[in-house]
Amino acid sequence: MAQTQQKIAEVDPVWQRICAEAEEAIKEEPLIGGFVHSSVLHHTSLENALAYRISMKLSSPEMSDQMLREIADRAYADEPSLAESARADIVAIFDRDPACLRFLQPLLFFKGFQAIQAYRLGNYLWKAGRSDLAYYVQMRVSEIFGVDIHPGATIGRGLMIDHAHSIVIGETAVVGDNVSMLHSVTLGGTGKEEEDRHPKIGDGVLIGAGAKVLGNINIGHCSRIAAGSVVLDHVEPMKTVAGVPAKVVGEAGCSQPSRTMDQLLRTHG
Repeated sequence: MAQTQQKIAEVDPVWQRICAEAEEAIKEEPLIGGFVHSSVLHHTSLENALAYRISMKLSSPEMSDQMLREIADRAYADEPSLAESARADIVAIFDRDPACLRFLQPLLFFKGFQAIQAYRLGNYLWKAGRSDLAYYVQMRVSEIFGVDIHPGATIGRGLMIDHAHSIVIGETAVVGDNVSMLHSVTLGGTGKEEEDRHPKIGDGVLIGAGAKVLGNINIGHCSRIAAGSVVLDHVEPMKTVAGVPAKVVGEAGCSQPSRTMDQLLRTHG
């Protein structure tokens, strides 16, 4: 197994780093050795580790971890983009979250990362026409992580959800690449319409804690939504909006708000 891990690591620097950090974590705290071995070092790839982690978190008396592991293993084998997105998410969290000091942390400890990877599995099942199984995954993600994402939603790579409590993302929502959001964000609808009814979030957007973005509206790339805002109208690219209802209060302040995580509203004059 060690030789296989070494060969894979040579072409997968994310997995290589996770394995090295796992070894170091065991040296620093031997009491978590069993947990780290079962979650990381017993596996030959990030795909295998993700399938194990998701199956262990989502299993219940209603569906065993073995059954979920088989489903997840098949998904990662059939759709390489699932693990590619997971790698991008890990790097994004490490780059943007000051509490993340190692690539290992999201895989082992961060419910935002784990919830998103489980959503990605549910999305794979949804696209494959296995809607009831996808709904099961959604239900368990909501129960275990406090994150409710419809399996039909579209979410890009490089997503960072800090704290990830009470996140709600609706069925027809679209979230672009390299988006950052904090806890209690809602991407919801405004009524009982059944067609395209949820927000479209552009690349590089930063959404502050408790913000509600409602309806089939477009949030332009690299814009910022201040904490606690309620957004009901389209937002132009690279703008900052705040308030209830949200209004434009200035420019985004930088080219990549989701990367800098700067949430301060500055006034000039």
